[in-house]
Amino acid sequence: MKLLNEISKKQKGKIPIAKIDIPERDIKDLIPEKYLRQDETFLPELSEVEVVRHFVNLSSLNYHLDKGIYPLGSCTMKYNPKISEDMARMPSFSAIHPFSPEETVQGALKLMYELSDILADISGLKGITLQPTAGAHSELTGMLLVRAYHNFKGNNKKKVIIPDSAHGTNPASCTLAGFEPVGLKSGPNGILEIEDVEKAVDDDVGCLMVTNPNTLGLFETHIKEIAEILHKKDALLYMDGANLNAIMGIVKPGETGVDILHFNLHKTFSTPHGGGGPGGGGIGVSEKLVDFLPVPVIRWDGERYLFDYNLPHSIGKISTFFGNFGVMVKAYVYLRMLGEQGIKRVSKQAVISANYLKERLKEYYLLPYDKPCMHEFVLSGDRQKKNGVKTLDIAKALLDKGFHAPTVYFPLIVHEALMIEPTETEPLSSLDTFADALIEIAKKSKDAPEEINSAPINTPVGRLDEAKAARELNVRW
Repeated sequence: MKLLNEISKKQKGKIPIAKIDIPERDIKDLIPEKYLRQDETFLPELSEVEVVRHFVNLSSLNYHLDKGIYPLGSCTMKYNPKISEDMARMPSFSAIHPFSPEETVQGALKLMYELSDILADISGLKGITLQPTAGAHSELTGMLLVRAYHNFKGNNKKKVIIPDSAHGTNPASCTLAGFEPVGLKSGPNGILEIEDVEKAVDDDVGCLMVTNPNTLGLFETHIKEIAEILHKKDALLYMDGANLNAIMGIVKPGETGVDILHFNLHKTFSTPHGGGGPGGGGIGVSEKLVDFLPVPVIRWDGERYLFDYNLPHSIGKISTFFGNFGVMVKAYVYLRMLGEQGIKRVSKQAVISANYLKERLKEYYLLPYDKPCMHEFVLSGDRQKKNGVKTLDIAKALLDKGFHAPTVYFPLIVHEALMIEPTETEPLSSLDTFADALIEIAKKSKDAPEEINSAPINTPVGRLDEAKAARELNVRW
């Protein structure tokens, strides 16, 4: 303490203190009286350890990827490497202003250029835009590209075919772009049948939006034939790439005839997106659509990187600036860490993990499509429902066991759907613990259904009265 006092005395008077002249005014002159506190505020005196414990305990009430497996099907938060987060927070990236002159942000432009190159290689497509800031935003952008293409060619096409196994935002995206969505049922094997596609594609069809692998976790094995049918009618094939983590490095969609593909950078390439953001939805297009891409695109002229606005038939800007740059940084770091072989390995591991869980659980839950799956699979709670236990009850019972619930009641083509995606980064011990929990719930649904119906009882918030919530909707405090 004596040493600290001596240092304090030496420093006294040596540190310049800025003097600011503030006119003396009564607080009542600044704030209306009705907003002034009438009683003194009680502010507790807390130690550092108390404050730290408060926030640590508060965070533990929520569920997050650092805490356990996230088995949400179709839009699961993936592995979020801490190095990607660190790189995105670097001031040289995070502090860049979008209006910075090109010559002062060459590193950022190089990153965007090289990321586009990597995505073009993964997709097998010719042109890339990184502007869309979410998966649904890229769907809309893709549909605007479809519309621009047909308008340029003088095609009066009004319909877009959307399979029943597609992602739920597809119909909204095509409607916003001015098209009429037309549903198409999957065949008995859970994938599109050639005969059904041929019947559906007429001269009025401008595009087919396919999710591949689809939301059942099944690969559309007729994808090349579907593309040929569409191209004969000068229609385009749009692929929703939300499930790209099952096939990247193994299948290049562009080589199967896909004209437009969107990347969920925030899902497939390591950025957390729980709670609605942040997102990144880049798009890859075939050669015939390159000139319609949003501007600007990043070019290398042999000496420097620059923004190119000279696309003759561009649909214009679809984002305020150039996309969600922080997400691009994370995706770039992740891809550079993996390398070509690593990308392929991630896909294989995602498929292996999903098939392992599927085989462990199919004895206890109905499996509508009992065939090898890709990165995810869909069970049905119909067996449990016969005992009065719904899929929603199963999901709530999982919360009691310390797991985030999978996606429920989607896709709509599976009754009492339970959609599970284990992700490629979960160890075997994690998969087994999750499977054991679901198996125990299945057994209790038969022997003691009332326990499952009353779950959860160990969570910070118990089961809500959903009927009351529906009758007395209140979305604000």
